[in-house]
Amino acid sequence: MSGGPAVLVIGGAGYVGGQTCKALASAGLAPVVYDDLSNGHEWAVRWGPLEQGDLRDEARLIEVIGRHRPTAVLHFAALIEAGISVADPARFYDTNVAGTLALLNAMRTTGLERLVFSSTAAVYGEPREPPIPESHPLAPINPYGRTKLAVEWMLRDFARAYGLGWVALRYFNAAGADPDGEIGEAHHPETHLIPLALDAAAGRRPEIAVFGTDYPTPDGTCVRDYVHVADLAAAHLLALRRLEQGGSSDAFNLGNGTGFSVGQVIEAAGRVVGRPVPTRMAPRRAGDPPVLVGDPSRAHAELGWLPARPGLDAMIADAWRWHRKHFGI
Repeated sequence: MSGGPAVLVIGGAGYVGGQTCKALASAGLAPVVYDDLSNGHEWAVRWGPLEQGDLRDEARLIEVIGRHRPTAVLHFAALIEAGISVADPARFYDTNVAGTLALLNAMRTTGLERLVFSSTAAVYGEPREPPIPESHPLAPINPYGRTKLAVEWMLRDFARAYGLGWVALRYFNAAGADPDGEIGEAHHPETHLIPLALDAAAGRRPEIAVFGTDYPTPDGTCVRDYVHVADLAAAHLLALRRLEQGGSSDAFNLGNGTGFSVGQVIEAAGRVVGRPVPTRMAPRRAGDPPVLVGDPSRAHAELGWLPARPGLDAMIADAWRWHRKHFGI
């Protein structure tokens, strides 16, 4: 654990939050995790103390901030399942929007003025043409994306009214695991393609479904932009440095700028594991665009962020190393 300045990491027991805590500690900062453990894991909190609490509990947030006196906040906590957000939008607005409002109010009360927010490419909605720049129209197609966009608007309003400094990082598809094998992806239930493919290749599930094989892509399956979780963590550190140095508030895409198809991911997973991935063809899912790839050039130019592990095989190899260790394969 570092004895440097404290940084409050909301949702730091999760997949990206936990990896970012490691990056903070490696940079001489002291991550303080605030998490209710509803989706995160206590075993992921390895680089600083855990303060258990609800994002919507403003009084608890004020107490934790007052005790640890962090210099900034990194905010990862959110409900993220787009499909569930359609069936139960009230939960998403309550957690993602009302919860963030409680956090911002707690920051105002305690004089904390720097926030890095974990946003999403879902704020763009249906892409007009890839790769997507930050200037693309913001038209999310589900409540999940709309809650994230609502928070981005809140950040802008709080900046104008109260002097908040903020950076919103719009992720595309987080992938991989800690290259050192210390932390990785473990959702319950798991919905992400790479861990599902690894499970199927390892015999932990009978097969995975491929939703649509007739898209206008080279192999007929959807194309997505995958970015290594360690590269996402590095981007948060760079965004924090930008705010510390008085840089302007803004939103940035985090992606590789190159897409990989579902078919390519499945093939690479089989190659890494050494066994083919059993698959089942299924109809297209409503709302799945053929290609979803981001333009990360603004993050390259203004944050100095360049992915260190952009290759698909490297991402999957890191994920497989963690997978085997965590699940005893």
